[in-house]
Amino acid sequence: MKYLEEYRDPVAAQQYAEAIHRTVTRPWTLMEVCGGQTHSIVKYGIDEMLPKEIRLVHGPGCPVCVTPLELIDKALQIAEQPDVIFCSFGDMLRVPGSSGDLFKVKAAGGDVRVVYSPSDAVKVAAQNPNKQVVFFAVGFETTAPANAMSVYQARQQGLKNYSVLVSHVLVPPAMEAILGSPNNCVQGFLAAGHVCVVMGYNEYEPIAKKYKVPIVVTGFEPLDLLQGIHMCVSQLEQGRHEVENQYARAVRREGNLTAQELVSRVFRVLPRKWRGIGEIPHSGLGLTPEFAEFDAETKFGVSGYSAPEDPECISGLVMQGAKKPEDCTAYGKRCTPDHPLGAPMVSAEGACAAYYRYRRLRDPELVGIGSNGRG
Repeated sequence: MKYLEEYRDPVAAQQYAEAIHRTVTRPWTLMEVCGGQTHSIVKYGIDEMLPKEIRLVHGPGCPVCVTPLELIDKALQIAEQPDVIFCSFGDMLRVPGSSGDLFKVKAAGGDVRVVYSPSDAVKVAAQNPNKQVVFFAVGFETTAPANAMSVYQARQQGLKNYSVLVSHVLVPPAMEAILGSPNNCVQGFLAAGHVCVVMGYNEYEPIAKKYKVPIVVTGFEPLDLLQGIHMCVSQLEQGRHEVENQYARAVRREGNLTAQELVSRVFRVLPRKWRGIGEIPHSGLGLTPEFAEFDAETKFGVSGYSAPEDPECISGLVMQGAKKPEDCTAYGKRCTPDHPLGAPMVSAEGACAAYYRYRRLRDPELVGIGSNGRG
């Protein structure tokens, strides 16, 4: 397969679905870790092609969604300062904090800028030596190399006015936290392919062995996901628990060693709080002492701040696979993309946003659609 359309071939998709139907003999619950995978599953109705025995639940693989509330509040405090240019990817601007979002700060006169890479923020710092430039470094292992490179470049250029507000999280510890929960229902994982492009998948092997769960590194197109589901179900039916690589066109077992070396130099592993989930040990990245001068939390004196979550938002349960978006009483009513209670309703990778955009509510009176509930 060479072209994108071939990964969306409906005939091949139906063949994979039929193979899954032939393979499954009992109920299984699988979790796709990545929010991008969730959007593809809901957009293309992949979950509705599967036999009733296969239940897909959604994982915490949306970096915007798991950024804790207090870190959003810290971003707002920094961005409101008159000598600051606050740079971020666009998907962070509408994530709600305790008293607003970055769009609100921008509307009130704050210099909040959307950039398309952290290197753009470094250029802004070089062009504005009399301003403090802060980049909101959010993401999983996928974006860590680029964010690390921005810090490295800033030091190479002698930029004293550049810093990063770090909210990096790591996938394997989150998977272990889910598997170690007394309420865990997950029996197999579809691992995020883009994370494994950077980190490889050898670190998943001890998890598969310890918890006796199959883990299949999977891409994001419909055929990727259907093949990944088939591989995972085949392992479960055979009593195997191995790490397999469906996304072989992009992922190697060892990953990108050069990128890993840069990340380990600029960042160190530490505990990290996940929005709606709580603190997970060894699940985040922070700057190493060598690059501590680029830490925006320290520079602006906002470390140590905490904030309570909205009690009505069940995003933590959704991201742990315990609930679906439609199980939330506020979904589509008091929580919409225009007025979100939590990040999963506004993020481009959020499960709630995927359901709202592609599936809407099942109640036709609320959304003006047919009785089948599809928009």
